[in-house]
Amino acid sequence: MISMLNTWSIVPFVISLVTISFIHYVYRWRNPECNGEKLPPGSMGLPLIGETIQFFIPNNSLDMPMFFKKRLARYGSVFKTSLVFHKVVVSLDPDFNHFIFQQERKTVQLWYMDSFWDIFGKSIESSADLTILKYFRNCLLNQFGTETIKEKLLPKIEVTANRYLRSWSTQSSFEVKASITRMVFDLTAKHLFNYDPMDMNVGNVFADFFDSIMTVPINVPGTTYHKCMKNKKKAIQLMKDILRERRNSTEKKGDFLDQIIEDMKTMEFLTEDFVVYFIFGMFLASFSTISTNLTLAFELLTDHPAVVNQLLEEQDNLAKSTKNPDSPLTWDKYKSKTFMSQVVDETLRMSNIFPGILKKVIKDIHVNGYTIPEGWTIMLVPSAVHMSPEKFPDPRIFNPWRWNNIGGRNAPSRDYIPFGGGLRHCVGAEFSKAVMAIFMRVLITKFSWTKLKGGHAYRNPALSFGSGFHVKISEKDQIKN
Repeated sequence: MISMLNTWSIVPFVISLVTISFIHYVYRWRNPECNGEKLPPGSMGLPLIGETIQFFIPNNSLDMPMFFKKRLARYGSVFKTSLVFHKVVVSLDPDFNHFIFQQERKTVQLWYMDSFWDIFGKSIESSADLTILKYFRNCLLNQFGTETIKEKLLPKIEVTANRYLRSWSTQSSFEVKASITRMVFDLTAKHLFNYDPMDMNVGNVFADFFDSIMTVPINVPGTTYHKCMKNKKKAIQLMKDILRERRNSTEKKGDFLDQIIEDMKTMEFLTEDFVVYFIFGMFLASFSTISTNLTLAFELLTDHPAVVNQLLEEQDNLAKSTKNPDSPLTWDKYKSKTFMSQVVDETLRMSNIFPGILKKVIKDIHVNGYTIPEGWTIMLVPSAVHMSPEKFPDPRIFNPWRWNNIGGRNAPSRDYIPFGGGLRHCVGAEFSKAVMAIFMRVLITKFSWTKLKGGHAYRNPALSFGSGFHVKISEKDQIKN
């Protein structure tokens, strides 16, 4: 009896201890240490999950997400939060963004969400090595740089766009995003290793990878992330089979895969796994972002016939000054399309595919009276600048004519960052623009289309198209006949 009384007398003490410990933990969570220095204002949200739930609430427009708008009004343009189990400082400030871009490899380095590391494997972390980064940057420039676009890619892009658009015109309807994804995947795969993706079952797998990057990395059956991870082994094996087949072949095709196989003989870091992960990265960097931007461009052109008419007028004027209007597109022709370039720039301004550009802090940063500790993540938000009324009047309106007084290449780098900035400016920027411009040229000059259903872009938090964008397309010659 006495023993039971003693036991029960301890219970209140244990409850009090647990309560105090929990309160202390919550306090420490909401007030993270910073070596006595000042963190940016903000809220860390609930323990562990932080403000992740609020961050992933869909936004029903192309405007800057409400998650950022609410915190901008409350805390200012730089604030702290916690997202997907990480302590994050969010920047909606173009000057702060510019400062961080200049800090690459000094106090910050490029970082991806945990789901990216899970998908591509931990071996990709070694790419932080400067020598390896330089090697792969040169590879990308060789494959997607301006000179390669001039000499090789322009006709390939035009032929591919024509072939796919004609194929879609034979169907009763097609879903734009999925179809364009397959087209860009086809183009990229053929360019990199002369392999016809129509013969292999990897297009859908890569699409799953892209969808999974912006999901919470919880491997539970039924989730997009779980589906992606199930397909991972199959995709890796397919890519390994392609690599092994080419390594065992004596035939040289003069493509990227030949180059990297030759380099594997002398560069120790080029293991089979590493090469496969790198090819994955190249595919995602090309077909996932380009296909999303092109789908948005398709939607915007559908909703803005005046823009289509202006593009057709520009094309007609160019045709009148050309001896053979039906001749293949040349670099000079491509660069002379001023309004087309403005349409591309305006689409990129509005797309903002990902909610932010992520940087990992590798050394304490002291800026504007605040300290951002080592180990934290910084999220730079392009939509905060691109959709700012101060920078771009009426930002939610698709208005390519606004670039008459700006010019994509002359736009202040702090106000226009569709491809990042600093040392990490996207190497494939010109390739992305070329694919968008050439596809739209073929579309408007040779085809007419009607929207059947869908076609509403929103942020979830990445740019999404919900149930899809379904279109009926016809060749103009067939319409005349």
